Amino acid sequence: MKSTNFTYTFVARNLQRKTLDVFFLIVLFQSNRLISKTMLRKIYSLALLGLLLLSIFALPANAQNRKRVVLQAFWWDYYHSNSNYALKWSNYLADLAPRLKGMGIDAVWIPPITKDNARNVGYSVFDHYDLGDKFQKGSLGTRMGDKDELLRMIAIMHANGIEVIQDVVLNHIDNAGSANGSGGQDAFANSNYSDGTTSGYKNFRYVSYATPATDETATNYLNRSGRWSKNWTNFYPNQFNGCCTNDINSVLFGPDISFESNAFGGSSCTGCFNPAQSTNYMRDNARNWLVWSKKQTGIDGYRFDAVKHFPAYVVEDLLFNTQSNAGWANGGSDMFAVGEWVGGSGDLDNWCNATQNRAGTFDFSLRNGLNNIINGNGNFDMGSLPGYQQGNRGRTVPFVNNHDTFRPQLDANGNYIGWNTGSELAPHIDPFNPRLSLVYAMMMAVDGSPQIFMEDLFNLSNGTRFTHDPKNATQLVTRPDIENIIWCHQNLRFKQGAYKVRWQAQDLLVIERSGRAIICGNDNWTNWQDPIGVQTDFPDGTVLKDYSGAAGTSTRTVYGGGKVNLSVPPCNGSAPRRGYSIWAPVTAPPAYNNPLRTTTQEWELDQDLGDSHASSLQQGGRLPGNSTAWRSAGKIFVEAGKPVTIELFPSDATRNLTVGLFNLSNTTLTTKSGVGTITHTYTPTATGFILIRARHTSAVAYAGQKVFVKATYTPPVNVTTASFPSLPAGGAKSAPIAEEPEEGKAEAVVLEEMRVYPNPSRDGNLTITLPTVEGIETMEVRVIDLMGVVHQNTKLKALGNETFKLEGLKKGVYLVEVRADNGQKWNQKVVIQ
Repeated sequence: MKSTNFTYTFVARNLQRKTLDVFFLIVLFQSNRLISKTMLRKIYSLALLGLLLLSIFALPANAQNRKRVVLQAFWWDYYHSNSNYALKWSNYLADLAPRLKGMGIDAVWIPPITKDNARNVGYSVFDHYDLGDKFQKGSLGTRMGDKDELLRMIAIMHANGIEVIQDVVLNHIDNAGSANGSGGQDAFANSNYSDGTTSGYKNFRYVSYATPATDETATNYLNRSGRWSKNWTNFYPNQFNGCCTNDINSVLFGPDISFESNAFGGSSCTGCFNPAQSTNYMRDNARNWLVWSKKQTGIDGYRFDAVKHFPAYVVEDLLFNTQSNAGWANGGSDMFAVGEWVGGSGDLDNWCNATQNRAGTFDFSLRNGLNNIINGNGNFDMGSLPGYQQGNRGRTVPFVNNHDTFRPQLDANGNYIGWNTGSELAPHIDPFNPRLSLVYAMMMAVDGSPQIFMEDLFNLSNGTRFTHDPKNATQLVTRPDIENIIWCHQNLRFKQGAYKVRWQAQDLLVIERSGRAIICGNDNWTNWQDPIGVQTDFPDGTVLKDYSGAAGTSTRTVYGGGKVNLSVPPCNGSAPRRGYSIWAPVTAPPAYNNPLRTTTQEWELDQDLGDSHASSLQQGGRLPGNSTAWRSAGKIFVEAGKPVTIELFPSDATRNLTVGLFNLSNTTLTTKSGVGTITHTYTPTATGFILIRARHTSAVAYAGQKVFVKATYTPPVNVTTASFPSLPAGGAKSAPIAEEPEEGKAEAVVLEEMRVYPNPSRDGNLTITLPTVEGIETMEVRVIDLMGVVHQNTKLKALGNETFKLEGLKKGVYLVEVRADNGQKWNQKVVIQ
């Protein structure tokens, strides 16, 4: 067997935040036949000098010190794959969280969390500020579920010590227009600055608390005033920036965003919501949105989609502000960030340099080498694999598969029957390939934060894809080799040891994480590599064992100045593991355990955020003037006995405000009033959702004002989300939420609330007892389905405690809305079975 036994350390350094790469290569080649002892001593001296230099120039200026094991917690068509969690992926992941913690997962990468038109995978973003709380595009939720479920999932991940990485799409948005397309087209853009693909659909307007989608006409759509509206001037081509000459300005997914400072201006529509824009409009708004999103969700890091198609300075700008300029939500220098750049190692390094090393890249170059191992069928030169890695590895993310490289064809039970190779960004690696374990072992041994793919860790091609319970290990089955490699990576602390290549040969690659573990890979189908004499950094007398289990219970002792004889199994499955072994001291470090933590999330209550539509979550809106009406911020999911801290920050610190916590039956749990910033701590007595609201304490002559509400809390580590729906079947009465009354008009006094029964109803008939309100004359009753279709609209005199009957409703979920003539309204969700 031809082999070379040496130490190889290769590190890239970004010097003074410029694009110049300085590489230091130290090679120690030992052969008694070729080099004298005198020469060997000189080489050792040079090596020590080189190591000293490496200690100074080891990592890029903004390198990430903490390395995570990141699970890509979805696959391409995840959104409809499991019938138990249809369009509720946040609930799926929340239920799965304790199992991921037990495996040692540090972070989960989730798909885009923003509203798109089709509610599919999420990469066709429509409204960045709609996290499943607005009723637009014909739906409330996103493929992740509603906003309350999303925030709960993030908090439960944190309670399990797991970070959440948000997928961010900034190169394009899509689906301008109302639910039926009305209002989205700009005729001027189509005739003068056409991109040839979108037919001028570049007027983006969004619902908000002030302007809900009362209908789907062009007039209503164009006057929606949700935050970050967009015009044709913000996309390629515009009057200053042409298209289709390079990766950035080519119209590939369209409309493609133009981030140049001069890409701003009005729409050609008249009489519509068309606020003035100014220099850097798109870049400034992208930055504002990402900081808002980080505060609202408590997210921990970012994966940027298709970064080849928009400027790297945008990513650098956004990351600087979320790392260092987001106040209490600062992610810090170790915040996880990675960009999807598909290219060679030089391209990857250049992009990292251009972002000032605030983000790394997925190492597509290394992935090419891993794929060659799979396709080589034992003929790939294993020793060449380290040369495939990108040079700038301060934040690199090595990987085997992801949702873009893995597009299987499925049968009716969700099992693989072929591959849609035409839609794969790079060739897939079949998780049933016997060399999968080998490439995962090598991928997790090298530098960086390794990314695990969902369908590699879990066997979803076993007949349970569409029906499994993620909490049930016999239904959602792991691949034991991959789970073992993750365990070894974490519990043996791979990344705490320097990366050293110890053996390179045609069939064998050995990598040491200095003083921590030795990871061996063998791509031969039938032959063991045994014994192999490897030089290590372990002191003589250290007893090593194989934590993969491939070598059974045998141990190996280090001798002769750090040498040890190891063995590695073949790929044919004759050993418990395929193609890898992992050696480390018999006394392992303490078990790996991520610290559990609380979650902090902040809601901004203003007129251009949230939605007041009856089918929305009815969150957002500033506190109305001259009124004590509540405004709902949002929900948190708490564990009984764990304290909750609420902070309210007003725009006007001279007014007396009240913040309140309510359960889903609208029972008041606690309130606190005060002037200026209000801080309140409450310990819940029950596990479940709590609704946070705010209001003026008295209805004096106040103008409306924006407020911020921040919550710090701890959810349960382990929960079955089906037992705690965010919108329970049968509904929960909402406390009356009044529109802003006319100036000087006193708020009416509610004497009795609305009641709807039976709920659920089995015959399609409902009885509604209208609320009794002092000082009003009429009430309007509307029954609305989840698509916004009104099935009943009746205006009645407000006689007080009147009973009103509805008959003949078909099976489904409806919202009963009662609105008084003073603007107050009551809502209750009902189910017809």
